[in-house]
Amino acid sequence: MCGISAIILADQGASACPDLFESLGLLQHRGQVGLLSPLDAAGIVTSGPKGRLYQCKGNGMVRDVFNDIKLLGLVGSLGIGHVRYPTAGSSSLSEAQPFYVNSPYGITFAHNGNLTNADELRVYMDKIAHRHINTDSDSELLLNILANNLQKTGKFRINEEDIFAAIKDLHRQVRGAYACVAMVAGYGIIGIRDPHGIRPLIMGRRKNPAGYDYMLASESIVLDSLGFTDYEDVKPGEAVIITQGGNVSRRQLIVADKFTPCIFEYVYFARQDSIMDGISVYKARLSMGEALADQVTRSFGKDMDIDVVIPVPDTSRVAALQLSRKLNIVYREGFNKNRYVGRTFIMPGQQTRRKNVRRKLNAMALEFHGKNVLLVDDSIVRGTTSKEIIQMARDAGAKKVYFASCAPPIRYPNVYGIDMPTRQELVAHDRNVEQVAEEIGADKVVFQDLDDLVQSVRRFNPVIEAFDTSVFDKYYVTGDIDDKYMERLEGVRNEDSKGRLSIDNDSVGLPNCFFHKQ
Repeated sequence: MCGISAIILADQGASACPDLFESLGLLQHRGQVGLLSPLDAAGIVTSGPKGRLYQCKGNGMVRDVFNDIKLLGLVGSLGIGHVRYPTAGSSSLSEAQPFYVNSPYGITFAHNGNLTNADELRVYMDKIAHRHINTDSDSELLLNILANNLQKTGKFRINEEDIFAAIKDLHRQVRGAYACVAMVAGYGIIGIRDPHGIRPLIMGRRKNPAGYDYMLASESIVLDSLGFTDYEDVKPGEAVIITQGGNVSRRQLIVADKFTPCIFEYVYFARQDSIMDGISVYKARLSMGEALADQVTRSFGKDMDIDVVIPVPDTSRVAALQLSRKLNIVYREGFNKNRYVGRTFIMPGQQTRRKNVRRKLNAMALEFHGKNVLLVDDSIVRGTTSKEIIQMARDAGAKKVYFASCAPPIRYPNVYGIDMPTRQELVAHDRNVEQVAEEIGADKVVFQDLDDLVQSVRRFNPVIEAFDTSVFDKYYVTGDIDDKYMERLEGVRNEDSKGRLSIDNDSVGLPNCFFHKQ
């Protein structure tokens, strides 16, 4: 999962860098892996006078990549930013985004999502377009598809119609999930969202004496925090072009059969204070807690002996609180979190993940000793984290440890931008609920019902008829995923997981800070 942002200021003498830097900090949760892993990365590119580009990017969290000197060097009133962990390609510095091509017109590009036809696009780039792809990243592929489409105009300077036509062709060429921001040096910024709307993209504006500033970002929290208002979602299949001078053009370029945003955004990835596609993440998680309470009641029946409900921090807190209120069972904070250790399910290597669970959480015996505890988490992926947390609860003196998941069993890999493991690594794959409980060491496991999860989110925007729920039901909305594709994907992910155990800095000599004059 990645976070993207783009900004263009009305005052062309002002600096876009401070807002871009703040935006990446607000999106860090979408690109954070952890202190022991080199996988997370961040980058900013700005466009200054006469179309000169200024860039800084690298592996690490936002606070690690940028310092005051580097930020002062990012000159210009428009720019784009990116935070990432890799879902296609490796973790090398050469794959940190934004990406850049000098021809045509000087284009920079940042992408959240994952393409499902990357292999055939590589062949096209090599044999037909004759464009060199320098990395294994599908984001670089997307950039070069767009650049190649614009190149075909043959014009000295392009206009909005040329850009819309190039993006429309891009939609016809690529498949998968992609929310993207791009910048044409000295011209303006662009927002693109895939026809299914799998990944989010939101636009807002901010009034100042010179006119309106405009911003695109993955989540509304960025716009809220930076004072942007009147924000709205970029529609599936829509493109937005904002030029220097403040002209905004929006156009629906392609319409898919269904609008299917990823439901896992609401379960886990998005910040709870964000609103995406008209749905408050906070309200959706409250609703998930209510539905999960009903599922717990059905599962336990008359044998309900839960003394306390304890969330696994942080994303499950809201749901756990609502569940406890509906069940009329006391809610307690039983785990203390070290906020300087990152997420675990996307960390490389089982041993690393196990160690980091203990570094990340500490169980307070005061809340566990002698009690039957219901732990509530957003989901169970590999089961490694859940198993360690359950053991921590037992070590703290819990008599029984039950485990409730706000999400249904995750049995299939994600192909749309979430770097989940292979089927064989998913604890719920080919296991029933009782077997999952045995595997992670719980006395009982309760999973959310898929229909209940969908309704928990959809109730806040009935216009959305369906969501991407492929990790639960194996229904891939792009319609191009078969067993052969899955086997190839898992082979790549197995190889990647081996390579990610060591720090990879195989940059091919391209600088991570540069300027370019168009």
